[in-house]
Amino acid sequence: MALRFDTGVPWVDVEDDFLRARRRHMLDQLASWLRREPDDTSLLRFCELVSVLGFRGKRYLGLRTIRLDTVVGTVEETRDFDRGFRPTSDRDRELWEQLDLAERDGAVIPPIEVYRVGGLHFVKDGHHRVSVALATGQEMIDADVTEVLTRLPATGLSRRSDLLREAANRH
Repeated sequence: MALRFDTGVPWVDVEDDFLRARRRHMLDQLASWLRREPDDTSLLRFCELVSVLGFRGKRYLGLRTIRLDTVVGTVEETRDFDRGFRPTSDRDRELWEQLDLAERDGAVIPPIEVYRVGGLHFVKDGHHRVSVALATGQEMIDADVTEVLTRLPATGLSRRSDLLREAANRH
């Protein structure tokens, strides 16, 4: 769990939060490279999961509070965040830091939008909000949830490698 540091100077704190999240991304990449593991740092894609498990239908569940450790992927393709929703570049740093600062100032942050498949959540809107929440040690986040029903269960599928193995087993 990440810790939220508070120096009393908010702009310094949000810069530190961002840089700490970026360092964690880079260290994770380095560790994977040193262990000679395949690159499995990208977010799980919703469309890939549903194509493997088979689409049965969907239903709107409304506003819920969900655990951040169940947020494992994305609906839209993004290379801005790794599997842990850590920023992969400085490209969106300003937006990321503005969200962090707003949250520190007590602003009401709108809920993210997610699709739920089994116990897993895929971000449709709110990648930066998830990233900031995780980087600052939050465990829960408000989300507008739509449940997607699949023919096969989504148990044990939180990484792309899990999904590829499941797809291979089906064929």
